[in-house]
Amino acid sequence: MARVRSIPSSELPADLAAIYDRFAGSYGPFANQAAVFAHVPAALRHLMSMLMELRDAATLPKRYLELAIVVVSRLNECDYCVAHHKPFLAVEGISPDGIDAVMEYRNHPELTEVDKLVVEYTIATWTDPHRLRDAMFDRLREHFTEAQIVELTLRLTLCGFFNKFNDALGIEIES
Repeated sequence: MARVRSIPSSELPADLAAIYDRFAGSYGPFANQAAVFAHVPAALRHLMSMLMELRDAATLPKRYLELAIVVVSRLNECDYCVAHHKPFLAVEGISPDGIDAVMEYRNHPELTEVDKLVVEYTIATWTDPHRLRDAMFDRLREHFTEAQIVELTLRLTLCGFFNKFNDALGIEIES
């Protein structure tokens, strides 16, 4: 049980209820998270709407996004996010066992060279961002536009926020 009350969408104004219901439904199985974010309408309105807008724009291929999210969530030991994003990554062609071994990316038989670069960048960005070097960005630019690099960085660092938020407030994994 979350450490704060879960607010149902029926208690919200219509505009916020629509965001909540769309996020908790079509974005993914994140109803418990939306129910906690409902305590802060501006966060629900802006964060959840931004995530849905980014998904709709599809600037960054989903495989790389999900790889980054799972890696950050594993680094932070966020069971909620790993549980929810592991199936999204499986849809992108990585087996459940392969996802479980994603942190062993260097010799991972299911990961492409670009996948490995995404994992390497994600780990470096999350664990030691002040040590990132231009050579990493040169490698990223071989495969990604600058907009994709910015979104990848945004999404992986935002994922870390969600990891901490979910764990601090004890948000439970939906069944």
